[in-house]
Amino acid sequence: MKKRPDVLTERERMQTLDMLYTATSNIHGHQAMRLFLRDLLTPSERIMLGRRIWIARLLLAGEKYDTIAAKLKLGYATIYRVERWLGDQFPGYEEALRGVEREFDKRAINAEIRNDPFSYASLKRKYPLHFLLFPAPKAKKKYRPCSSD
Repeated sequence: MKKRPDVLTERERMQTLDMLYTATSNIHGHQAMRLFLRDLLTPSERIMLGRRIWIARLLLAGEKYDTIAAKLKLGYATIYRVERWLGDQFPGYEEALRGVEREFDKRAINAEIRNDPFSYASLKRKYPLHFLLFPAPKAKKKYRPCSSD
């Protein structure tokens, strides 16, 4: 089943990648993507991809190699490879990480609403028109990737 990219013709390579991109672009929602990746990838491949994203988040948060290596129990070569991909200006990582940050911020706000019904976020959700007259307080980063991951 495994096929090295260099043994495929350019046309076969493009058709194969187009099939993958088309399939993933038609998946909407967290649950649907979870099921798709569960069916498509082995457990170790899913973990490997998730850890690459985790490394990229920590690098973008300004963490040092030593901290990342100790926290995730991995080698410097892996961290360097992810940092190189980030530095190569591939927009895919940045776009995915922006989406991850938005999702985690949304989860943090929802947790705040559940835990404190009188919080700013909870009141704003319950009475949205009242907040049209007042400027929103300066947004704080709700999710801290380095503290509890």
